[in-house]
Amino acid sequence: MGDFGDSIGTVIEGGLLGRAVEPTAGEVAAHAATPVDCPNCGTSHRGNFCPECGQKAHLHRSLAAIAHDIMHGVLHLDGKLWNTLPMLVFKPGELTRRFVAGERAKFVSPMAMFLFTVFAMFAVFQMVGLTAPTDLAEGFADGAGQGAGVVQTNIREQITALEKEKADLPRESPRREEIDNELKGLNTVLEKGIGAASENKGSVTFNTGSSWLDEHLLEKWKKNPGLMLYKLQSNGYKFSWLLIPLSIPFLWLMFAWRRQFKAYDHAVFVTYSLSFMSLLFIAMSILSTIPQGPGIAALLFTIGGPLHLYKQLRYAYGLNRFSALWRWFVLLVCTQIVLTMFLLILGVLGAF
Repeated sequence: MGDFGDSIGTVIEGGLLGRAVEPTAGEVAAHAATPVDCPNCGTSHRGNFCPECGQKAHLHRSLAAIAHDIMHGVLHLDGKLWNTLPMLVFKPGELTRRFVAGERAKFVSPMAMFLFTVFAMFAVFQMVGLTAPTDLAEGFADGAGQGAGVVQTNIREQITALEKEKADLPRESPRREEIDNELKGLNTVLEKGIGAASENKGSVTFNTGSSWLDEHLLEKWKKNPGLMLYKLQSNGYKFSWLLIPLSIPFLWLMFAWRRQFKAYDHAVFVTYSLSFMSLLFIAMSILSTIPQGPGIAALLFTIGGPLHLYKQLRYAYGLNRFSALWRWFVLLVCTQIVLTMFLLILGVLGAF
C-alpha cells in the first residue's frame, strides 16, 4: 500500500503542477443567462467569467463542487484534454504546428501536459514495481560485493560437505587423501583467490578523466550503489524538465538556416514529444504486467517511438520526406547524447 499511496500522490503532484502552468481559457462552463454582479470585484456582467478580474460567474458551495474541482484541476478532465490527447498520439505534428500558430485555448499547453504525463509515468512505474533496487551491497559497482560473497559462500559449503564426508570415512580409505587435496585447494582459493580477485577488481575502476568526478561521484557509487540508484530515480522526475533545454540546441542546429523557426517552436516540439514518450512508457509498463506483454511492449517502443518522432518532425515543420528523414536520423543520435548528458547530471545531483 505504501507504493500505491506514493503513486497516487505522485499523480496528484504532477496534476497540480501541470494545472499551475495551464491557463483556464477555453474550458467549458455554463453561460450566465442574466446579468450577475461579480462577488469578487462587483462588476455587473453576462457570461462565464468576469471581464475585470476573470472570476467564474457561477460559484458552487458544496462538497460535490470540491470533488469536481479536484478531478478537474488535477486530472484536467475538460475539453482541452480530450482535444489534445488524440492529436498528441496520432497527429503530433499538426498539434505542434497549430499550438505554435496561436491555437492555445483548444489544447493543453506543452508544459502542463509534460508535467502531468511525467509524474503519471513515475507513479505507474511504482504501481507495477519498476523501481530502483536499494539492497545492493558495497562494492557492487566495481564487481565485488555480492558476487564475491556468493562465491565464498559456495566454497565454504563445499568445504563443510567434504569435511563431513571425510569424518564418516574409515582411516584407511584412499578417498580421505583425495578429500585432503580438494580441501587444500578450496582453502587456498578462499583465502587467496577471492581476495586477489576482489583486490584486482577494486583496482580496475571506471575513470572519467577528472580526478574531481572520480573522487566525489564514482566513490559514492561504489560505497552505496543502492542509495545512489534511489537518488537517481527520485531525481529523475524532479529534474525531467532538464531534457527540454538539453534538447533544444540540437533542434536549433538542424534548422539554423531556416529563420522562420524560432527557439520557442523547438521548445513546443520537444515538450510535446517528451509528453508522448511518457505516455508510451506508461503503456509499456502496464503491458509488461500481462502474459506476453514484455514482447509487445518492446515492439511498441521499437516502432511507436521512432515513428511518432518522424511524423511530428515532418508535419510540425512542413518538411518533405527527404528533409524529414535525414533530420530524423540525426535526431535519433542526438537523443542518445541528450540522455547520456541527463544521466550524468542526475548522477552528479545524486552525489551532492
